[in-house]
Amino acid sequence: RFFLLLCRRKMSAVLATFLKELNFNTWESASGKGTLVVADDNTVKFQDEAGQEVAVENVAISNGSLKDSFNAVSALVAAAEELNSGSIVERAAFGAKLKSIDGHFALRSFVLGYSLSSLDDFLFSALEKTFAANASFLVQLNQAPFLKRWHKTVKRIKDAAAGASGSSSAAPVEAVKEKREVSGIEKIVGHLQKIPELTNIDPSGFVCTRFPPEPSGFLHVGHVKAALLNAYYAKHYGGKLLIRFDDTNPTKEKDEYVESILADLGRLGIDTSIVSYTSDFFDRIFEYAEQMLKEGKAYIDMTPSEELRRMRMEGIECVYRSQPIEENLRLFEEMKKGSELGQQCLMRAKIDMSAKNKVLRDPGLFRCVVGTPHLRTGEKYKAYPLYDFACPIVDALEGVTHAFRSSEYHDRNVLYYWILEALGLRRVWIEDFSRLNFSYTLLSKRKLQWFVDNKIVEGWDSPAFPTFQGITRRGLELEVLKTFIMAQGASKAITLMDINKLWALNRKYLDPIVPRLTAISKASVPLRLSNVPADVTSRSVPRHKKNDALGTKTVFFSSDLIIEQADANSFAQDEEITLMDWGNCIIRSLQRDDQNNVTSIDAELHLEGDVRATSKKITWLSASAEHRPALVPVTVADYAFVITKKSLEPGEDWTAFISNPLVKNYEVLADSNLKTMKQGDKLQFERRGYFIIDKVGSDDTPYTLIAIPEGRTKGMSSV
Repeated sequence: RFFLLLCRRKMSAVLATFLKELNFNTWESASGKGTLVVADDNTVKFQDEAGQEVAVENVAISNGSLKDSFNAVSALVAAAEELNSGSIVERAAFGAKLKSIDGHFALRSFVLGYSLSSLDDFLFSALEKTFAANASFLVQLNQAPFLKRWHKTVKRIKDAAAGASGSSSAAPVEAVKEKREVSGIEKIVGHLQKIPELTNIDPSGFVCTRFPPEPSGFLHVGHVKAALLNAYYAKHYGGKLLIRFDDTNPTKEKDEYVESILADLGRLGIDTSIVSYTSDFFDRIFEYAEQMLKEGKAYIDMTPSEELRRMRMEGIECVYRSQPIEENLRLFEEMKKGSELGQQCLMRAKIDMSAKNKVLRDPGLFRCVVGTPHLRTGEKYKAYPLYDFACPIVDALEGVTHAFRSSEYHDRNVLYYWILEALGLRRVWIEDFSRLNFSYTLLSKRKLQWFVDNKIVEGWDSPAFPTFQGITRRGLELEVLKTFIMAQGASKAITLMDINKLWALNRKYLDPIVPRLTAISKASVPLRLSNVPADVTSRSVPRHKKNDALGTKTVFFSSDLIIEQADANSFAQDEEITLMDWGNCIIRSLQRDDQNNVTSIDAELHLEGDVRATSKKITWLSASAEHRPALVPVTVADYAFVITKKSLEPGEDWTAFISNPLVKNYEVLADSNLKTMKQGDKLQFERRGYFIIDKVGSDDTPYTLIAIPEGRTKGMSSV
């Protein structure tokens, strides 16, 4: 059938060449025999012995072996043509295509015969073209072992031929990948670790991951790592990423958290087109709960919580463990109603109270929550599944293939698998990864909520917080965060990362790309210059001396300047210093107060001086009657980390290490170029540090800037 279809159209050059090479010229029909003709335009015609064209439908192939070869090779060529067209973009479809042609090579070293032919070249080139376009497809060769062997054979022959001729045209895909251009951010953060391939992949090659945040707070940096890893693997395998909100605890969850999480994921470049909620499956989860009760795999316990906790720790079975199934079902109905009796109940799995892993000591599965409406289902339910019960069920129902969990929950993996097996649900594979722990940082949402509730911070987006919105509001670049996290790979080793390293990398990233302006403390010292040319009042200079793309800024000149108090106190009479972006001046006199602080300075402009010869190069602003009104009042907020201790010990009272104060504010005057910038823009005040505009000022209110940490001891930013 495929042979006939090919003959109805113009054939590919490679298949036409193949037919010519085979001398495939014998056919027969009811009326006689004839020959096959491949024309110069690669069309195929059949002619009888008299040279008359015969309809394809009336042709049979008399040579059986050639017929078999032609049909097999036609399928290979069709597959190669489809690969060359670039129409196969899904990883699973590509894997299926490879498996469809794998059998041809079970007993063959080459497409046809005992040596490399044009058909091998054609198929090999099609595969290499596909791998070059999507290197992650290369792993799919593992699903086609015979084709993989053939691919290695052809590659070896071609590499040997290329080596002999000095040509590099047949460079393998791996070599091309090694020579990829390293991005600027990777040069700063360091080369990314190789993220390991997944195991236990279905033969189809399909991978489905999920990111399941609880909508009880904002995303923090630990969540960002989980989200990025799930998104990476879904994209790497051409699979699917699910965003599922684990809304099983109505006492903590709010719609605002759902909205903020989706917004943050969008900023991270993560696809949020598929969103679901655990509550979408509540009815199914109730059915599975009743199934477990009916099968004797779970029971309803009315032991008081403190006593229950003690018994679990000591491995003691409660009296309710052996009660009849009918009684368990009756009590479960009370739980579903949220009755007074039901509120005393806890549904527990019946596993092993003597298990060394205490997770398996009959863990809780369902509990009552009464009086708090659910953010989506309102008052419909009075009992809710616990995460350990709901998560594996919904993973299985939604088609998740690989569930990523931080390694701190590794001991709970066995419970996850036990529930799937107890309910007869399909296997979902857990992939552990290490939690992202930073020094001087709290990631517990319960502890962060304490700061919010006690109004120590203004909200979850506080620049002091390790939330995604907090750290980006504080000036952390999105690409630095993403690359830093992915540079850690999917390691399972738990390590404490130095938060200062992250901010130091951020500083390196910002330094060449943000404009440089000037700001002087509001408590400044006046410096009066003599010898100032009257014809020079302003000049355009680069906003960044090493980055012309940032444009220019205007610097104003006059005989009345303001400078930093610390600079003024460091000067000596007749000392020559450099005024940045202007030139040298000579200090002629210094007036001091009772504490020996300089209160004013007289100096002489000395533009002929050598700026390279001075040891002090200072920032300044023109404060003449004409220029001072244009200076921009700025309030700088300089935040500390939430705790003062690098790492807390287990059980340690974290409230004893809260930074106090959490933020220090100080006032500066900035040059007028600040008014050309908008909220969220980042900049450097020279000799002071890096900042992000949090609020744009007006005629009546100052600008608010947040100091961006630099991962090192602070300089003038703390003046």
